[in-house]
Formats: sequence, C-alpha cells, structure tokens
Amino acid sequence: MSLKLLRQGLGKRPPRMWHERPLKDQYHVVIIGGGAHGLACAYYLARLHGITNVAVFDKSYIGSGGSGRNTAILRANYLTPEGVHFYDASIKLYEGLSGDLDFNVMFSQRGHLTLAHNDGSVRTMRRRAEVNRIEGVDSRLVFPDELARICPQLDLSQSPRFPILAALYHPPGGIIRHDAVVWGYAHGADRRDVDIHQYTEVTGIDTANGAVTGVRTNRGNVSAPIVLSATAGWSSNVTGMVGLELPLDTIPLQACVTEPLKPFLNVVVVSGSLHVYVSQSDRGELVMGASVDPFASYSTAGSLDFVESLSGHVLELFPFLSKARILRQWAGLCEMPPDFSPLMGVTPVDGFLLDAGWGTYGFKASPICGKMMAELIATGRTPDLIRPFRLSRFAEFDQVGEKGAASVGH
Repeated sequence: MSLKLLRQGLGKRPPRMWHERPLKDQYHVVIIGGGAHGLACAYYLARLHGITNVAVFDKSYIGSGGSGRNTAILRANYLTPEGVHFYDASIKLYEGLSGDLDFNVMFSQRGHLTLAHNDGSVRTMRRRAEVNRIEGVDSRLVFPDELARICPQLDLSQSPRFPILAALYHPPGGIIRHDAVVWGYAHGADRRDVDIHQYTEVTGIDTANGAVTGVRTNRGNVSAPIVLSATAGWSSNVTGMVGLELPLDTIPLQACVTEPLKPFLNVVVVSGSLHVYVSQSDRGELVMGASVDPFASYSTAGSLDFVESLSGHVLELFPFLSKARILRQWAGLCEMPPDFSPLMGVTPVDGFLLDAGWGTYGFKASPICGKMMAELIATGRTPDLIRPFRLSRFAEFDQVGEKGAASVGH
C-alpha cells in the first residue's frame, strides 16, 4: 500500500479531484467538451507546452457524453496504415497512462478477437493482419485450434448458423475504465491550473474578420483566440455557430450490460458479421453492443429491438448465456463521416479547431488525440500523424477509407 493511499485513508476527507474556479473574462484556449478528448488536450497543453490559461467547458458534468457512454474497448488493428499508426500511438500512451497521471485507469490488456464466419471475412482478416504486421502492430490470423486455447468458451462446433472459421487476434487490445480516464485527465489538468467549468453551456461563438474572438456561455462571455470543439455527437451543432457544415451523420449506438457473472471471458470478442461485441468488466458484467442504429437521431434511449437482436447474436457465440439477465441499456451518439475516419485540425475559420467525426472509435483515441491537438495549438503546425484526418481531405478527394475495420469492429 502506498504512503499516499494510507494518508488519504486516515485523513478526514479525500482531496478534490478538480476544483471549481471563477470564470475568467479571457483565456488563451477554450475547449468545448469536457470528455476524454477535451480534457486530454488541456492536460497535454499544460504538461508538455506550459499553456495553462485554458478553460474546459461542458454543458453537463465532465464525462457525461460519449466518454461515459462508450464500452471502453481499446485496439489498434485497423485496416489503413494511417489508422494503424494513429491508434497504435494511442495504445502506447494508454499503456503508460496510469503512471503518467498518477491515477489508476485500470487498463486490462487482455487481447482482442475479431471473428471471421465465411471465406470473405477470412480474406479480410488476413489482409488486416498483414497491414498490421508491416506497420509493426501485433496482430495475426488464428484458427479454431488456437481459438480454443485463447477463448475456450466460444462455440467452435460446426452446428451454429455462423460457424467460426478464423479470427484476427490482437494481443495489445483490451478494456479500460472510461470514468477513470476522464477523472485522471481532469485531475492532471486541474493540478496544472487549467480551469474546468461544468454545467457551462456554450451558446455561441464570436468571430471577426474570419477569426474566432471568443465564446458566449450561459454564465457570461469569454474572449479567446483559439477555440477547440471536442463535443462528440454534437459537433455539427457547435460548428454551426461559426457557419461551418460538416460531412457527418449523427447516429445512436446502443449498448447494454448483464448482471454480474463469474469471470470467464478474458478477451474482447467482436463479430462484424453478427454485428456484436462482448467483453467482461472487472465487476463481472458482460458489456455488449452492436452496430449503430439504422437511422440518424440524437436519441440516447435504448430499444427492445436492439436487445432482442443482440441477444440472439450473443447466443450464437456463447449459447450457455441463455439465462443471463440484462441489467441496463443505453445509447451514445456517433458522428459518422463518409470514410469512417475522424476530422481533426484546422478549419476555414482561423483559430477554430476541430476534433470530431469519431464514429464508434473515439474513446480509444483519447490520449493521442489530446496530445496531437495540444501540439497543433502550441506550435501552429499540424502534426504528421493527424494530417490524413484533416477536414479538407474531402474537397481534395483524399479520403482515408477505414470502413472495413471501423464500422462494427470495436
């Protein structure tokens, strides 16, 4: 037991994770969105670049949006070299994040399986494995004999409607506690004098001569030469304040958890063909989800249709779970760009920066996204790692094309 933990246990009250500070009239940087991306950017601005006159605004409590509604699966086994490089850099930051923040984010690097149920899927997994290998990411194609050792609970018989022929095995993948990541970044930013303003809604963004001059909030106006939008699910609403239209569709993504069960699943299991993914939390709950809803909406409510469809597909993989009961369900908002890759960096409005379009794959990018956006703000130059995800790529016909590995592969 650490001396720090002992002092906290014996003390009268634990220290605050972050503090409520007065709203200033002026900041160097305003970040709209108090989720993992926005807080990570604030943290790296202060820690790596010494920029501390930063405000993070959230219209609710921090982590209440996409950061609190995702299923916290981490991986880097994408299809394009751009995606592989980007998410691999994020995984490496996650691996050292607990030590960096001095806060346990509970990263369980247990491995990630993407199942193949037909010959076409096997060819796709083989291609992804080769791309990953060339780019230095640990992924390989495994077949039922090895699958039986990695995840013996899977139904590997020939009787299912969708027999498992092979899988892409990605050992660095795993799960993490999303609230711990949010709180850790908030604590780290607060310790470096960043202002975190909860329940502070940005109602407008002021511009003059094509450049940002500040923001309007429900608590007053603030001047700032740099504004970053990091509002997963709501980016189109924010960019509309500066007259910018994004190539995005906002679509709900539903998930659910079961009652706690005896631990049995030591790997993340994903099936793109069945539109399902399953992991087991440290509390024993099975965390399950599927693909996005078939229509655009801002709803965060669950539906019976989702649970019925998901349950049938989970039972195809784990028939013995037929008696497990659903404990709760919810939905989060996903912004889906045409090429299933994020929108990051500068915009036509000087000083207005974008961190959007994260679809179903945003939380796993939180550390590297925050670090790269902080570098962009501090230096005024777009880092090479995020250059492929620039907003202008659509006008330049230079899309990334990550749908094969990002549409369902959590």
